[in-house]
Amino acid sequence: MTAGLMILLFFTACGDGNHGKQTDTPTSGQMKVGIDDSYRLLLDTEIYTFETFYKYSKLDTIYGNEETIFDLFMKDSVPLIIVNRKLTAEEEKYLNSRQFIPKTTLIAYDGVVFIVNHENSDTNLFYDKIQGMFRGEVKTWKEVNPKSKLADIKVVFDNYKSGNPRYFREKFSLSKLPESCFAVNSNAQVISFVEKNKNAIGIISVNWISDTEDTVSNNFLRRVKVVGVSTPGNNEPGASFYKPYQAYIAQGDYPFTRNVYCINRQTYRGLAYGLSSFIAGEKGQLIILRSGMVPAAMPVRLVEIKH
Repeated sequence: MTAGLMILLFFTACGDGNHGKQTDTPTSGQMKVGIDDSYRLLLDTEIYTFETFYKYSKLDTIYGNEETIFDLFMKDSVPLIIVNRKLTAEEEKYLNSRQFIPKTTLIAYDGVVFIVNHENSDTNLFYDKIQGMFRGEVKTWKEVNPKSKLADIKVVFDNYKSGNPRYFREKFSLSKLPESCFAVNSNAQVISFVEKNKNAIGIISVNWISDTEDTVSNNFLRRVKVVGVSTPGNNEPGASFYKPYQAYIAQGDYPFTRNVYCINRQTYRGLAYGLSSFIAGEKGQLIILRSGMVPAAMPVRLVEIKH
């Protein structure tokens, strides 16, 4: 083998998927997508619809916790991720040093939902009581409601490495979560755990229980109860409690919300660009509207019902 051929093979082997030969377009080719498990139901529908419209596209989905998805992205194992946080300054600096300029697209507003067992009568909770649970100050259901017959509170997350625990650590400025917090392995398992444990309160994304046309979502909703939450500081007997309905998320009445993003690291207009544009476009936003989340580019219409 000549020296020139060896050098050519070396550089061909070392080229990564984005810097090497372009093999995909915005509507064709094959690509891996990293997706936070919180948005599994939504993205199953988005990707099915995209592939139906663009039959020469093939999207391989990798669902996982937030830490895993970002790790895959930073290692160039996936060129596109759907998550509920932006890149940190350090992550952007690292990607820029490797000549990647990531593009972040806001696609939706999500509600972080609290679910309880059917035997739990406390389906309206004061914001301050929830804050107390995460600060380790409220440990039993009797501290929430003196009439409660339930015992110690068990707060259940989908995974310790997911975006849900991080969200509450950041929201309540916590260095760590209290001992009352536990984790399973997925959002679906959170629902199953709460269904079987009357002292549990689970944390999931609203799209798991809000798509009225999805049989999986409806099945989950029948198995647990969704909690309404008051606004911060409102602990009065006549306080209003808001469930994570789209209108309340859009208006800011529901206090536990977050943004959802597509983050694309491709250096050309390939399939990552095509999918993120589809999700942010009219068809993709309509799917988000149906999922129970609030689309970033389409207003939610409020209708006054007169009696």
